[in-house]
Amino acid sequence: MEEVFKLKRATYHLWTFTISKLVSSFGASVYSFAISFYILQLTGSATSFAANLICSILPRTLVAPFAGYAADKYSRKMIVIVAQIATTIAIGGLLIVSLTAGLSLAAIYTTTVILSLTSLFSGVTFSSSITGLVDETRIQKAMSLNQMSISFASIGSPAVGGLLYGTVPMPVFLIMYLVASIIAVILESTMNFNLFAKRKETVEGEEKEPMLQSMKAGFNYAMKQPLLKILIVISLLINFLFGAFQVGYSFILIEKLKIGAQHFGFTEGAFAIGMLLLSIYFSARKELKYPFLVSKWSIVTLGVIMGSIAIPLLINMSYVVTVGFYILLMFIFGASMIVTNTPLQVMMQKMIEDDYKGRVFSILETGAMALMPVGMVLFGFLYDVLPAQIILIVSSVLLIGVMLIMARPSVVRSAHPELAKVTPQLEIK
Repeated sequence: MEEVFKLKRATYHLWTFTISKLVSSFGASVYSFAISFYILQLTGSATSFAANLICSILPRTLVAPFAGYAADKYSRKMIVIVAQIATTIAIGGLLIVSLTAGLSLAAIYTTTVILSLTSLFSGVTFSSSITGLVDETRIQKAMSLNQMSISFASIGSPAVGGLLYGTVPMPVFLIMYLVASIIAVILESTMNFNLFAKRKETVEGEEKEPMLQSMKAGFNYAMKQPLLKILIVISLLINFLFGAFQVGYSFILIEKLKIGAQHFGFTEGAFAIGMLLLSIYFSARKELKYPFLVSKWSIVTLGVIMGSIAIPLLINMSYVVTVGFYILLMFIFGASMIVTNTPLQVMMQKMIEDDYKGRVFSILETGAMALMPVGMVLFGFLYDVLPAQIILIVSSVLLIGVMLIMARPSVVRSAHPELAKVTPQLEIK
């Protein structure tokens, strides 16, 4: 009887978690869209816009290890709720400033730093709590629904933001985000973060492990597990090499091929739709039998797509064919991202012990946040001095090569021992 109740509660968590993520992600995306335009309109300076991005990225990079420690040592429900309340207060404070003194860059930058930190604590803690919120058989569904919420927000928020911006004052955007954040707080407060959790109970009087020692223990835990270490390295290398795509895609379409803003938006929309459709598919289907193998070939596909972005620079195409080509390419790219991420996330959720999840996910967060700006600066420089097609093709070959080496048959066999019986050739190293 208790098991039936827990399963019903897990179903409630699935949908509460999804709605909470959808509402908060949508509010944050609409706010981000509006504030970016506002900064550019207010200052006309790319430097001011970049400073806002730094205020978002730098705090996350520096504080991520502490967020992981907190998620493993304190009440995860309390961290999520406090983070969401802090988000609400920050947006409410910015709304009061905008209505009384008017928005200033200092107020915007301060709010961006606070939102970056609250998002970090909430994100790392939620990622660490999935196995406590839902039963093991529905982890894939939970991860897919989470991604589906983000995809919905990424599709709908630019449309809503573009429709409202210029017709309504900035306080309206702030009120929208404020309401979304309050709804998220209410929903999250009804969830039981320990429903299926397998965390060690704290013994009264036991000496607490120092914070720095605890962080080191989390790093050592990840490094002592060969497969987990490979998954982390793969994730970080993908983040770095994708700098070639992140910088190059817009540069090639807008500067080199002179694609119009509206048609460029169609390609971006195709990417989001690809992510959304595959998220829906994964939320409805059974859990993958060989997730690491699926992710391996999906990353190889991403490498091929990255190289294919250079094709219109090598072959003459009409404008219509070029736009259609990129719409198709970005749709496949978005779908492949989900096919890559969802199985890897499910594997990590099952492999990592509950008491170490926060610290391990914070390692990923710190690495990704640190490599992202490094990759973008490096590739930004390379695109200024080398032909774009060479950069994309070399990055594509590197990504495929790294994946084939790091996810060689012996590693796949260690992830899925049962595959060796089905396909004996996987015994080859």
